[in-house]
Amino acid sequence: MSLTVGFKDIVKRFGPVQVLHDVSFELAPGKVYGLLGENGAGKSTLMKILAGYETLTSGELTVNGQAVHFGGSRAAEAEGIVMIHQEFNLAEDLTIAQNIFLGHEKKRGWLLDDKAMSGEARRVLDQVGLSISPDTRVSQLIVAEKQLVEIAKALARKTRLLVMDEPTATLTPGETERLFTLIAQLKTEGVTVLYISHKLDEVERITDEVIVMRDGRFVARRPTSGLSRQQMASLMVGRELSDLYPLKEPSPSDAATLFQVEHINVPGWASDISFEVRAGEILGFAGLVGAGRTELFEGLLGLRKSSGGRVRLGGEDWVRRNPRAAVRRGLTYLSEDRKNKGLHVHFGLRQNLTLMALERYAQPLLSPDAERRALQTAINDFGIRTGSLDNPASALSGGNQQKLALAKVLHPAPRVVVLDEPTRGVDIGAKRDIYFLIQRLAREGHGVIVISSELMELIGLCHRVAVMRAGKLVAMLQADELTEEVMIAHATGTH
Repeated sequence: MSLTVGFKDIVKRFGPVQVLHDVSFELAPGKVYGLLGENGAGKSTLMKILAGYETLTSGELTVNGQAVHFGGSRAAEAEGIVMIHQEFNLAEDLTIAQNIFLGHEKKRGWLLDDKAMSGEARRVLDQVGLSISPDTRVSQLIVAEKQLVEIAKALARKTRLLVMDEPTATLTPGETERLFTLIAQLKTEGVTVLYISHKLDEVERITDEVIVMRDGRFVARRPTSGLSRQQMASLMVGRELSDLYPLKEPSPSDAATLFQVEHINVPGWASDISFEVRAGEILGFAGLVGAGRTELFEGLLGLRKSSGGRVRLGGEDWVRRNPRAAVRRGLTYLSEDRKNKGLHVHFGLRQNLTLMALERYAQPLLSPDAERRALQTAINDFGIRTGSLDNPASALSGGNQQKLALAKVLHPAPRVVVLDEPTRGVDIGAKRDIYFLIQRLAREGHGVIVISSELMELIGLCHRVAVMRAGKLVAMLQADELTEEVMIAHATGTH
């Protein structure tokens, strides 16, 4: 049976802070809704109330006209309401099949029916296009594969309303197309889909209606066909948003080389890679998921094994490579995995900010006052929105967490900055802030490397783009060669 869901005057407070203000609207069955808003607009909080992860403070949630009060996500799932979170909710040490059926295990008598669970897991993995054994441990998967497991886990439930929070953030174009086909199929089966995304081209393509929230309030509901992407963005931020990318400055062809890599190998991931980055340059790295981009830089920083070749940093050979030595030599790296590798989300803001430069604040005892002053400066410089300086990083919205992560890796004053998916899961207003920050870094003489799956992001920002395919650097494109068609052709081997 299909679901009709209603929100009536929904209010949510966390202590004295009110994050949702009298939100009211209805969802009809068999439609795909785009739920839009900047980070901190209240989208995820409202969806967590719907999916049973949070309780409302006041107001009423109805399912098929009846008021409901979910005591947890299991109660919501029993009604067919399932949420795929932006941050993965997987047990790393369990297998894919065990994760898919965690809390919903199939049994044969008193024993777990592993064969049945493995077979059903294989079926839903095939639906999402993940060709990997259900017995593989989640810890062995790359980020994109984990995203597909999350989607498969939702499909294994008897879903009647599916909430998807940034589901394509790490997917390849091919995987994204398969997901869109799957959404269309669910729609024909009467399933309601709530699609939260900052990729407005996707929202424009697959949704029937757009619902916009701002500052914890419902502000608009429109048929998607009647809105341009520019109008969607303006509704989200409450003002006209133009000039998303900064004006690209000329390539600094005569500037000093800050970072030079010659014939480096990362076993199993990258082979015979050579490139260089000059002062004031923004160099992009494009490629499909699994091309080896992230693994290359993890190898260069000593986060995984690398071999052969030569690395020069600041004009000097760099032999004993590890993350600590990289920071001392002026190279810093922002991981694509904000939650697990970019921040300690349960630590405070100042502890996160100063972690990579503690010697500056411990002479010899740590000075919380000096850390607090540095945090206030970072909040002003990076536009981090937080209610209190004493908040943990987990209290920030996704976009503000990303700004804090950027502030953290830039705090040691590096010369070369590697940013891996710097705007993943970030709203359009925060994206613009980050783009202008990247240009500011280049203008100040830094060498900036941007690894991104968003081709328009690379086109809008970069002086050159290196394209990787199957562990090889297959093209180095100049600014006047940067088009989506050319990059995709090189990345897929069809050029």
